[in-house]
Amino acid sequence: MHGNMMDRPLLVSSIIDHAATTHPHTEIVSRLCEGDIHRYTIKDAATRSKKLANALIKRNISQGDRIATLAWNTHRHYELYYGVAGMGAIAHTINPRLFPEQLVYIINHAEDRWLFVDLTFLPLLEAIKDKITKVEQFVILTDDSHLPETSLPNVISYESLIADESEQFEWPEFDEKQAAFLCYTSGTTGNPKGVLYSHRSTVIHAMASIATDALGISEKSCLLPVVPMFHVNAWGTPFSSAIVGAKMVFPGPGMDGASIWELVDSEQPDLLLGVPTVWLMLLNHMDEIGKKLNSVQNVVVGGSAAPLSMIQRFDEQHDAFLIHAWGMTEMSPIGTINNFTPAMRSMSKDARYSLQLKQGRPCYGVEMKIVDDANQALIHDGKAFGHLMVRGPWITNGYYLNDDRSSFVDGWFDTGDVATIDPDNYLSLVDRAKDVIKSGGEWISSIDLENAAIGHPDLQECCVIGVAHEKWDERPLLLAIKTADSTATADDVKNYLSDKIAKWWMPDDVVFVDSLPHTATGKLLKIDLRKQYQDYLMP
Repeated sequence: MHGNMMDRPLLVSSIIDHAATTHPHTEIVSRLCEGDIHRYTIKDAATRSKKLANALIKRNISQGDRIATLAWNTHRHYELYYGVAGMGAIAHTINPRLFPEQLVYIINHAEDRWLFVDLTFLPLLEAIKDKITKVEQFVILTDDSHLPETSLPNVISYESLIADESEQFEWPEFDEKQAAFLCYTSGTTGNPKGVLYSHRSTVIHAMASIATDALGISEKSCLLPVVPMFHVNAWGTPFSSAIVGAKMVFPGPGMDGASIWELVDSEQPDLLLGVPTVWLMLLNHMDEIGKKLNSVQNVVVGGSAAPLSMIQRFDEQHDAFLIHAWGMTEMSPIGTINNFTPAMRSMSKDARYSLQLKQGRPCYGVEMKIVDDANQALIHDGKAFGHLMVRGPWITNGYYLNDDRSSFVDGWFDTGDVATIDPDNYLSLVDRAKDVIKSGGEWISSIDLENAAIGHPDLQECCVIGVAHEKWDERPLLLAIKTADSTATADDVKNYLSDKIAKWWMPDDVVFVDSLPHTATGKLLKIDLRKQYQDYLMP
């Protein structure tokens, strides 16, 4: 027997309609590529999204067509999210940090018909324009007065595109399982894989993320999402903020510490969201100018693990709580969040910091387990290491136009991570399965070792890889970038680590390098380093 409830589709357009009628005066602030700061309201954004939808339909864009964006976090990109998905097309957000050959692959693989691009990224497209010939129209996200000379064909400015369109538009209704957004992974091997989010998954993900025990977003919140809209939809914040009417502050191309501080100082956000490298720049800038992040209450960190030193600096210098979060492109992306809990109030600082280092507990909607190599479930005791498996309504069940099913086992998605889960359901990532170091039959976490080493005041960035060893099969090698004017030696680093890690975890050597390779999302790219240093410890 079914219930008697109405069956209304969960569509992205319903979010912006709700925001425009319930929170019409909520402000959206953007730093633009043109250099100025733009301000308007959610109602303005909703109106312009409808003008965009009218423009697309007039030019024969149909439901299911892929419309690409290569853009920063700005109000125009925000309008594209709603205008494209709302009229039934698919917004394909492209990561500009991908290699040119990867950009060509995903634009062609997605068969993007139109491509909207910020001024900053024009050179990227000009360099590959002869290889992406299926793109029919390029729209530059600016007005005619800032439209530059370009070798791209069929160019129009965004403001010119929507200028004469009607503000009236009735969002169509369709199956909530229809695709809304397409985002490609930034895998370290092979071509990127497309993850196709539905309207249903996007809305449910946004609703779950606003919960107090999740991101805790409300009408009183002011968000500054440095996490990019070109990667996993800025962790869903353009949707979650609109649901509750939270103020949004978009940083645009200003990703350095000084630019972020300028927006923090002027707009007084209470919630920041981004990756550790960005927050390190902000913290260092705050030290330089002797200022404090007075308005900031919470700083969400994802993408890679934040070191203990960062947790301490936010807490002790700025009275801000660092929230570890974990997820993946395949998970829309939020999986777990390590929010402040009542139990933390009675903990010592050291105990709380230790707990904050974990990736957190799953949001409602995400199930997780760890399994051994035979796919047998392991105990959640905080000690057993296993392959992390997840499932839920906003987790992918396959890749776009890709038959690879190797990551999907009995209705679960294999994340490729090795993890522990403690009795309170806190997740701790040990490593990527391909990065964990197996020394003498025991596992060493390269992530934990990196986080311990980065606390050394003379080290700017660290990377740990496993290299071949005659006796132990593999041993850890620490690659590190020193800060300017540092005179640190390998022995200095080992001495620093001596009371912070197990003795057998100690790197066999420390190699100082000028730079380290990264993926398009800022994660360390270890595959080439493992090849380069494979025989480093061998006779």
